[in-house]
Amino acid sequence: MATDFFGRILRDDLPNPATSPELFDSILSRRVFAFIIDCIVMMILIAAVSIAAAVLGILTLGLAWLAFPLIVPVVFVAYYAVTLGSPSRATLGMRAMDIVLTPTRDVPLDGWMAMLHVVAFWATCSILTPFILAVGLITNRRQLLHDILLGVLMVRRSPMVRHWRTYHVEGQGV
Repeated sequence: MATDFFGRILRDDLPNPATSPELFDSILSRRVFAFIIDCIVMMILIAAVSIAAAVLGILTLGLAWLAFPLIVPVVFVAYYAVTLGSPSRATLGMRAMDIVLTPTRDVPLDGWMAMLHVVAFWATCSILTPFILAVGLITNRRQLLHDILLGVLMVRRSPMVRHWRTYHVEGQGV
């Protein structure tokens, strides 16, 4: 195991950009396009939930309209928790752009970690934009600030599958 500058343990089987550059090929631009796709999907979901709340508001004499302020944050967190917390570890936009979220520490990537990831993403975006992308330009694995803090790595899916298969076939993996 190696130690990163935050003093946390990194896995030894993490891909190295020097030996596996295909895993990190245009990862930042892929993330931007995946984000745009995800925003479109979430806008559709928010519109559908808002219409449902409006109709329910009529049926409940306005009581369901109290849910309107919660629709956007609940849809955002639920979307990321369900998609990133799934076995595919990718949102719909990430799947379209062939990228996947991978843990870098001995912590499973579940729905809770996915929710933490989205909350950290939006917090760092709202405070540090555009500096979170600048962090990705100077880190060798193209990690953004919230990725580093939470111990995750974004890589290309198709080359990653080949990387893990090779790692385990060579007898290095468990």
